[in-house]
Amino acid sequence: MKKTEQPTGEQVGIIQSLRGLMASVKVLGELPEEKELLIVEGHPEVFLEVNFFKASEVVCLNLTNSQVLAYGQKVYRSHKKVSVPVGPETLGRVFNALGEPLDGMAAITENRRSISQPSGTKSYRNSEKLELLETGLKVIDFLTPFVKGRKIGIVGGAGVGKTVLTMEMIHNVTRNEKSLSIYCGVGERIREGNELYETLKETNVLKNTVMFFGQMDATPAIRSMVGPAAATAAEYFRDEEGRDILFFVDNIYRHTQALTELSTNLGLIPSEGGYSPVVYTELRRLEDRLSSTDKGTITSVQAVYIPADDLSDPAVQAISQQLDSVLVLSRSIAESGIRPAVDLLKTTSSLLTPQIVGDRHYRLAGKVQAIMQKYDSLKNIIAIVGENELSPADRTDYQNAKKLVQFFSQDFAVAEHLSGKPGQYFTLEQTLKGIEQILNGEAVTSDAPPEKVAEKS
Repeated sequence: MKKTEQPTGEQVGIIQSLRGLMASVKVLGELPEEKELLIVEGHPEVFLEVNFFKASEVVCLNLTNSQVLAYGQKVYRSHKKVSVPVGPETLGRVFNALGEPLDGMAAITENRRSISQPSGTKSYRNSEKLELLETGLKVIDFLTPFVKGRKIGIVGGAGVGKTVLTMEMIHNVTRNEKSLSIYCGVGERIREGNELYETLKETNVLKNTVMFFGQMDATPAIRSMVGPAAATAAEYFRDEEGRDILFFVDNIYRHTQALTELSTNLGLIPSEGGYSPVVYTELRRLEDRLSSTDKGTITSVQAVYIPADDLSDPAVQAISQQLDSVLVLSRSIAESGIRPAVDLLKTTSSLLTPQIVGDRHYRLAGKVQAIMQKYDSLKNIIAIVGENELSPADRTDYQNAKKLVQFFSQDFAVAEHLSGKPGQYFTLEQTLKGIEQILNGEAVTSDAPPEKVAEKS
């Protein structure tokens, strides 16, 4: 984003108080618009964004936490809002929430759009033509079918594999030359962002990807804006070019966390759950922008961090309500060495219906869930009396459940440099066949050899 020019008139007022990222401006002149960027006299590099109006004051956010602000400085209007570049020239590029390049390449000054103004295109859900997208990941294709134009969440605590699983999905799903991906990194580690950038570059996927980052070192203002910035880019490709977009967010919970930090800075009163009501409003506003229209689709994958492994956290619940499928990662399963560490019982999907996946897939999913429910209840009994005391039928179901847990584990291509094992890609047919063989007491013969991945790449 270009630095604002030196003021030429239309004074708003003077800075009256500063607290954290909040700058309160006493109104002496013309009233600015909401979300407008204000210019501080003598400091064109400073970004003050109008947040709300309070009596005779304009409450602003110091977006980059600049330390040059002081009481009594004059503030002027710019008639501009935060904008990001959109269009074909952004493909293969990396930006921050202000639209500034992070890849060392030249800034894009033309064809920019404000991030605070949704496209306004009416969204819809086509229930007649639902297209399944194959991810090559057995547990996702089986339990949480990936449907074009819908939302899937990867939910888990710290260190259970959310980012790696998201990266593997990007690697597998975006290899199609026609696919266009937008990656939104919110509040994650800089190292992870750099690793993803290098991975996409090496696999020749970057040329069809636009990346936006607001990482751990950024202010909560920037971290809260990177989601809308990425959504603005997605809306352009969807509405202007009629493209089908794959939209990846890592991590959507960090978006709500950044909004919570901002609420604290602005002195807003939190609700009983510890989150300000504005957090849920802004979350819903962002999720509504990640929708499909009659022109194009946005299919989103959203990693969701669970604070203290608490699935009942109000923000996690609010996010989950916006998703069509929720894939839950378990710490206990991760500690047992299973990757991806998916909790087969807590994972849910509203898209797992006969109309979408077919009768065969739907019946198998019901059988697997029933066996896993039985497995969960038998574990406590076995801990007391041992497996030999079970009835033959119960023992068979218990053994089949353990085989299913192992079956859904697979090696990731993006982790090959760490594990030394080539990544595996399984078609949906291979997955269904393998599950049928387990349930029928047969040896599984549907393993995908590593060279299969090389062919698909």
